[in-house]
Amino acid sequence: MDGTGDAQQMSNSVLGARSLGKTFANGSVVALEGATFDIRPGSFVSLVGPSGCGKSTLLRLIAGLIERTSGQVSVHGTDVSGPRTDVAMMFQKATLLDWRTAIENVLLPTEMARSVTKDDQKHAAELLKLVGLEEFLFAFPSQLSGGMQQRVALARLLQTGADVLLLDEPFGALDEFTRERLNVELMRIVGEVKATTLFVTHNIAEAIFLADQVFVMTPRPGRIAATIDVPFERPRPLSLQTSPEFNTLVAEVRDVLGDDH
Repeated sequence: MDGTGDAQQMSNSVLGARSLGKTFANGSVVALEGATFDIRPGSFVSLVGPSGCGKSTLLRLIAGLIERTSGQVSVHGTDVSGPRTDVAMMFQKATLLDWRTAIENVLLPTEMARSVTKDDQKHAAELLKLVGLEEFLFAFPSQLSGGMQQRVALARLLQTGADVLLLDEPFGALDEFTRERLNVELMRIVGEVKATTLFVTHNIAEAIFLADQVFVMTPRPGRIAATIDVPFERPRPLSLQTSPEFNTLVAEVRDVLGDDH
């Protein structure tokens, strides 16, 4: 593909990158190298790979939180040169404000941008209902479990109105049962809002269960070693993870990762 066609393909995707790279410490640490991809609207893509392979760096580059060292990255066909209102990010810790109720935490992005209206308050309440917390609108973080706090953080993410969601191991600190329940909820919610989603995880089964595609990354310097398509229809039951087809994909990802995972 020539440069013109390459640029056209990037402009037609929600997220696109060409030879994207990032170095730290005056170039002595290569965190990400040569990342090239196109992500279609409404897709769910998981990033899986060993610690320090550049997964979080890639998300931060897309979010415009750090500057790239080389290559290109675009959102909705326009170059990423800083933080954007159409991209929102969620981290492993909920980072809720202890002195604010659940609905007040959800309203925080709106409050930082402009005056909060009654419609905003109604929308925040609807989002808390969407994540299953309609009875906890006025609860403080100390009154919520870890899983419930992450639900509030997810509602806050959706309150931004961004249609590109970047999730950096959002359920990594939770117990397995809570994590599985939230994975099912996340799949449902993302499907309802039709957001394009990138999800960082160390868990291969989680990556496959959630995603339309899995980007498998190499140890630092991080590269996308393989893109694996996930063929299963949505919604997906947890029992899918016991199927031979699912476990074949798990083995395929493990094979790409080799001894590094």
